[in-house]
Amino acid sequence: MNMKRLAAFVLIVVITLGVVAWSSPGLLSKVRLGLDLKGGFEILYVAEPIDEGKAVTRDSLVQTAQSLAKRADASGVAEPEVTTEGTDRIRVKLAGVENQEEVRALLRKPAELTFRGPDGKKEMVGSDFVEGAAEVGFNQTNQPIISIEVKDKAKFAEITQRLLGQPLAIYLDETQLSAPVVQQVLTDGKATITGSYTYEEAKELKDIINLGALPLKLTEKYTQSVGATLGQQSLEQTIKAGIIGSLLILLFMVVFYRVPGIVAAITLITYTWLVLLVFYWMNATLTLPGIAALILGIGMAVDANIIKFERVKEEIRSGKSLLSSLKSGHKHSFRTIMDANITNIISCGVLYYIGNGAIRGFALTMIVSILISMLTNVLFSRFLITLLVRSNLFKKPVYFGVKEADIREL
Repeated sequence: MNMKRLAAFVLIVVITLGVVAWSSPGLLSKVRLGLDLKGGFEILYVAEPIDEGKAVTRDSLVQTAQSLAKRADASGVAEPEVTTEGTDRIRVKLAGVENQEEVRALLRKPAELTFRGPDGKKEMVGSDFVEGAAEVGFNQTNQPIISIEVKDKAKFAEITQRLLGQPLAIYLDETQLSAPVVQQVLTDGKATITGSYTYEEAKELKDIINLGALPLKLTEKYTQSVGATLGQQSLEQTIKAGIIGSLLILLFMVVFYRVPGIVAAITLITYTWLVLLVFYWMNATLTLPGIAALILGIGMAVDANIIKFERVKEEIRSGKSLLSSLKSGHKHSFRTIMDANITNIISCGVLYYIGNGAIRGFALTMIVSILISMLTNVLFSRFLITLLVRSNLFKKPVYFGVKEADIREL
């Protein structure tokens, strides 16, 4: 018996399962839950220009979506999901919302760009500026600056004269974007905003000024509400079904494949933990379709183990040694497993590209599951079972689910 390899196997398994057991409670509590699990509501808005004759541009749609996300954050909604769809639609998903009507009223109101004096008085609004006239330039020290132009020169001259030497702060809703100080009286309707801006900050401010008050009005096209209680029940039922199914799978693997089944159980537990860890790192949202994809991924991982172990059993029945059977079985099953996984990744990639919402979540979870399954249920599994075989602790074919009477002579 090779004690070093056996000790290495035991040490790796203990450390792996120990890390999984230690980190899983905290990991599960930090995974973001979707609308269908946490409760909340989803709204699909159709965007239209406030002023007749104007069009909804891509920039105005994106800026409006960003404004909605900031408003939702300000209302206490943690990490809202706001996405644009097509040329004039915005989808908002808000989980864990208690007062839906208040949040909906806040989101529906058009964003307001204002220039305010030190007393908070609104001196100018977004529509006071010439559309598209704001530009980013550079001063003599190569510092980004923003050039602007107003429609009413007399009004602008009066404001700059009254606020000379004082700040004229720029606000989007109630968020202060900048607070430039009026340096001189401006009579030609043109001004330059200077400050310690990066180019990206200056460009963002320029875009906001050019878009004025983000001149889009939003109409609710579709609304779906999910109660927190219903979401919690869905989560509990899904987790319960997943645990029962996973335990039955692990029991099946151990009963039918003995030692390889135990190794498969270890790698399946590791696989599930790694999928959740990657989801946490990606800051992804876990939904019911995502959990379904995770459980389906466990089933696919079991398929990979069955293909591999059945091939190993065939090699043992042919009269080869355990080590030779293991190498040959892994070699001949690897291509089959790879072909199946690659075709699944391609199909999930298509789903992710053409789908939206729950479909994309399902496809992304499947892709992540397949990649991690290749790492754990193929490579890690092979490494662990090779350690056991080389330790010479389990020499008899019966430990691998093969009766000695079934072994043919070479």
